[in-house]
Amino acid sequence: MKIGITYDLREEYLALGYGEEETAEFDQPQTIQAIQETLQELGYSPERIGNAQSLMTRILAGERWDLVFNIAEGLRGFGREALVPALLEAYNIPYTFSDPLVLTVTLHKATAKRLVRDLGLPTPDFFLVERIEDVRSVEISYPLFLKPVAEGTGKGIRESSCVSSLRELEREAERLLAEYAQPVLVESFLPGKEFTVGIMGTGSNARVLGVMEVVLLEGAEAQAYSYKNKEECERYVLYRLAGEAEALEASELALKAWRGLGCRDAGRVDLRQGPEGRIQFLEVNPLAGLHPLHSDLPILCKMNNISYKQLIQGIMESALARVNTRPSTIGPRGK
Repeated sequence: MKIGITYDLREEYLALGYGEEETAEFDQPQTIQAIQETLQELGYSPERIGNAQSLMTRILAGERWDLVFNIAEGLRGFGREALVPALLEAYNIPYTFSDPLVLTVTLHKATAKRLVRDLGLPTPDFFLVERIEDVRSVEISYPLFLKPVAEGTGKGIRESSCVSSLRELEREAERLLAEYAQPVLVESFLPGKEFTVGIMGTGSNARVLGVMEVVLLEGAEAQAYSYKNKEECERYVLYRLAGEAEALEASELALKAWRGLGCRDAGRVDLRQGPEGRIQFLEVNPLAGLHPLHSDLPILCKMNNISYKQLIQGIMESALARVNTRPSTIGPRGK
């Protein structure tokens, strides 16, 4: 089976002049190599495609694949993660992970939280600041936590992201609006433990791979799984399995959010405890990082005796099960 691999390679964008933080969500060569080699070990015939531009060029040249292993993040806009899946759907080419709707909804954290709230699941109170004047309308009790509404890998998050006064709120919102040119999500700050839940599968077949607690060490930016802390996780972060009771509560919440949002194949749900210990939804990552040593999902899997090969195999099996049961489309595959 011919499997294409779509991705955004960090070093290619750095060579074009983009900055370190701008490219934080893009992949290292080791990740692409690991995926390619693992797919080969599983008996597939993988072929590197690259980013959305490379995909478009090759599709228009008439190339096709039986399935595409898609981890392309995209560069701009709320629909950046949806671009490659949308192109693949236009040409009836199946792919791994979530569809364009889910990838757009979950990238915009406020929209995802609205849907999770409508599902009846706990998530911190929030407000979306689109202009600096909007901070005067925030009616959530301090402390508050601020982040760009549509970024990942801790981008925009610093120790100063947790604020305790209107003055701090204005200063931090102004910084984020200027640096990221997108709305700022303002949430009630949850002071308890932070967890990430690994999930495999789609719909009723989705299952929890494990629950990992994220513990910040001495010298880390306080109160936040920030960009700095993630980039230097070996130095500033301790990962450990959650306790039994916390893991049970986190698993139940994560699975309900995953299924309710329509996420597919594999990914992570990030959660945190509130002041009374109740675990709440923060965000979901339906395109979780797959660096075999550095990314949260493979780290979590290793802690639960799930090998990298088993992780990739599970992703492929979930995607192929969807492909084999989907209704046939009208007309021939486009060219």
